[in-house]
Amino acid sequence: MALLLCAAIAAIAAGGEVEAGRGLAAELGRRITCGPRLPDACRHHPLVPAYGWPLARLVRALAPAPAALPGPAGLPLVPVDFRRCRRESCAVAAGPHLTTSNRRTTAFTELRDRRPEVGAVEITYWLYRPGLGWEAVRRRATAADVAAAAGTEILASDDPALIPLETLPGRNHYEFSGAEAPPWQWHVEPRYPGWSD
Repeated sequence: MALLLCAAIAAIAAGGEVEAGRGLAAELGRRITCGPRLPDACRHHPLVPAYGWPLARLVRALAPAPAALPGPAGLPLVPVDFRRCRRESCAVAAGPHLTTSNRRTTAFTELRDRRPEVGAVEITYWLYRPGLGWEAVRRRATAADVAAAAGTEILASDDPALIPLETLPGRNHYEFSGAEAPPWQWHVEPRYPGWSD
């Protein structure tokens, strides 16, 4: 099967349609890496199965711009994914969206849809900087804000990368030093990422 796929890609590329071959190869690669993920994750950004389209667009539209803060050693640190970076050296800002170790800025999200009770959606963006710990950026939105965000695109390449805590596997079982323990641990209600609306 793999040989047949390689032969098909080579035939397309040899026929002068290099872009078509690259597109096919990119799609195959994306499907292979998506396979082991949660349901619906291959077709949508992780925000969509966690919150549904309207709220996922709102979460992207209200995301805070990545900002660097001075760390304990005086280096400018940006928010990063704690699963891949726990040292200051991998969180040093190299620009508005990347670190010097080529890591993307990241925010973990928590959403509470309280429109039925108080008419608002509450979003918390949890930002982790090694050595500084966690920072919470809170946003509150009305139904009008949800409607206004309807045209917002949700792309995997957007910065900061947004990761919903409600669907993050093992989120409560990551170990941190006492000073860096996440305030959200054991407080975020899980959400099954089924078919998105």
